[in-house]
Amino acid sequence: MDLDAARQELEEFIPHVKNISDSSIKRMAGRDLIRFKEFKKQGIAVKFGRFTQKENKQIQKNVEDFLSLTGLDSAEKLLFTSRYPDDKDTIHRLKTEHHFCEKISEGIPRPWRLIYYRARKMFDPNNYKGRYSKEEKETLKKYQALHGNDWKKISELMSRSNLSVAMKFSEIKSATNYGTWTKEETQKLVNAVKEVLRRKAKTENASSVLSLEQSDTELWIDREKLYETLPWTEIETKVGSRYWRQCKQKWNSILTSKLTRRQQLYRGTSGLRAKINLIKRLYETKAEDANEVNWDELTDIFGDVPRAYVQSKFYRLKVSSVPLWKRKSFSEIIDYLYEKKLPEFEEKL
Repeated sequence: MDLDAARQELEEFIPHVKNISDSSIKRMAGRDLIRFKEFKKQGIAVKFGRFTQKENKQIQKNVEDFLSLTGLDSAEKLLFTSRYPDDKDTIHRLKTEHHFCEKISEGIPRPWRLIYYRARKMFDPNNYKGRYSKEEKETLKKYQALHGNDWKKISELMSRSNLSVAMKFSEIKSATNYGTWTKEETQKLVNAVKEVLRRKAKTENASSVLSLEQSDTELWIDREKLYETLPWTEIETKVGSRYWRQCKQKWNSILTSKLTRRQQLYRGTSGLRAKINLIKRLYETKAEDANEVNWDELTDIFGDVPRAYVQSKFYRLKVSSVPLWKRKSFSEIIDYLYEKKLPEFEEKL
């Protein structure tokens, strides 16, 4: 299949396919297109975003089944072959002979690449090593001084994941302030995010981002764009006094505040109705995991609000209404709200 034909066929399953590189399109045409068509026959849509508990369990099963099939003794050998140079050729041969790409993605309606990255994150023993000790932090600083931002090399030296060492260094190098954000800091954050969005608008074929009166003074930006993943370590550098996680949390709080400023306060009768409708709608989804819920479809319960607003309302509802909610699964929380709290709210209303 030629490149244009592959891109055209994939567009049915991946709306943002125009922004994907040619090399990625070629790989997806080989690894994903047939799978996507099979899922379509079953009435299953291709998914993106966070993986659900059900999908994580399926990945775990797929990896374990492949290990049993090939006789390999660890998921680390399978997914991090470069760590085992003596066994590398044998592992590559087994992966080819037993169709590793197809086996690892069975039953999961997502692009193969995303499934593979998720599996690597789940099975990397370097991902779950707890807090960094003082000695490790000093070692990390020394390695960064020697190797710069070569996080792959540093992760191998420290036996931590790439992401872990990169984010930890981001935290410890910042002149971190844990107090209330000042007006100056907040403005720096907004300016940094705006600069990133401007750059993305120029480099991507993003019809949803338009300049106002052909001017650089303001931007009209779709709400979805505001919630997309942003380069937080870059934004952290521009802010200067906060590390990346604080910047991300502050930005989300700014969005929720600005996008809901004109919304009615949901208290009294209107608050009860909103709780009742939220519980009913969540129960009707029959979702086993919060990641299976399309939160955008629930925003009309409260008006023109972002999904984060609905999620925050649900969080407050479960914390205040469900005893021992941390020990319950998502579906158990919804069942409790529907069976126990909904009748109470309706009677009160």
